[in-house]
Amino acid sequence: MPFDPGSFGVVALAAYQPDWELFRTQLRSIQNQTHRNFRCLISADGGFDDIRDFVERELGGDQRFHVIGFEQRLGFYGNFERVLQHVPADAAWVALSDQDDCWYPSKLETLVPYLSNVSLVAAQARVVRKPDNVVVAESTQRKNVALAALLAQNQVTGSLCIFKRDLLDVGLPFPRLNTISQVHDHWLAVCAEAQGGALVIDEVVQDYVQHGGNVLGEVEGKKGLAKSLEHVKALSRKYRGSTSPLAMLRTANDLSFGWRRIMSDTLRQRMSGNSPVMNNAIAAFGTGHSWSSTLRVLISGLRSGEVALPCFVEFVAGTPVEIFTKNRRR
Repeated sequence: MPFDPGSFGVVALAAYQPDWELFRTQLRSIQNQTHRNFRCLISADGGFDDIRDFVERELGGDQRFHVIGFEQRLGFYGNFERVLQHVPADAAWVALSDQDDCWYPSKLETLVPYLSNVSLVAAQARVVRKPDNVVVAESTQRKNVALAALLAQNQVTGSLCIFKRDLLDVGLPFPRLNTISQVHDHWLAVCAEAQGGALVIDEVVQDYVQHGGNVLGEVEGKKGLAKSLEHVKALSRKYRGSTSPLAMLRTANDLSFGWRRIMSDTLRQRMSGNSPVMNNAIAAFGTGHSWSSTLRVLISGLRSGEVALPCFVEFVAGTPVEIFTKNRRR
C-alpha cells in the first residue's frame, strides 16, 4: 500500500545532559526539514527545566517541539522507550533522534516514502568526530541482512531510521536485560524485519557525531580484539562488580547469547503466525536454541562480513556459560 509522503509523524528525541552547542545544531537541523508535517517529542531524562527552556529559547516557540519532563533517570534505553510510549495514535511514522547529531534537510523527505514497502527504513551517516570536526568515515556502511544475521549483529542505527507507528504494537514494552547490550535500535530492527521488513539504503542523510559522551559509538563494532577485551572488562566491572574470569565470561554471555535470547523469546511471544524465516532465526538464538543453527548463522556471518570478528569473539567467550546454563535449563 502506498505510504503518503506528506503524512504526519513524530520525531522521538531522547535527551540527557546535552552538550548545548551540539543540541542546538541538532534541533535546528530537525526544525529545517523539508518535510514539515511532524511533531518532535523530546524526553528529558532529568533536567527538564533546563532542556525545556533551552528548546523554547532556541526555536522561537515552534509549536511542533514539545519537551516531556521526568526526574527519574532511566538511561538511554529506558528514555527511548518512554518517549515512544508518548507517540500519539494518529502518527503514521516515527523517526528516532539522538541529541547531538545533524540531520541533512531532506532526511525525512527521503526516508518516508520507503515505508510503502517495509516496516522500517534506515540510511547511512557520515561519522564526524567532535570537537575537532574530523571526518572519521564517509559512510556507516550498514547493510541489508536476513533476520538471523540481524539478530546476531545489528545493522540499524536508531538515529538513522524511520518506521511505521504500528511497529510499536510489537516493540513496546522493550525487553529487559541488565547490560549495555540491550539497545533500542537492535530490538526495533528485529521487530521490523520479522513484521514487515527492514530496509537499509545507501544514501547518507546526516552527520553522526562521535564524541567522548557517546554511550555506544558508531564505530564501536569496528574495535579490535584488544579493545574488545577491555570493553568486556569495563562492562563486567560496571554490571557485575567484578573483573574476575567468571564475571567476564558471564558478561560476555550477556553481550552475546543473553541479549539475543531475550529478543528471540519476546519476539516469539508477541508475533502471531510465525514464519519459517522467523522460526529459523529463533532456533539459532532463542531459549533451547539448536547449536547447529547457531554455528551456521555465526560462521556464515563471519565469512560474509555480516558478523564482525569482535562480535563473533564475544559469542565464543560467552559459549562456556551458555553451555552450562543451557544444560541447567533442560
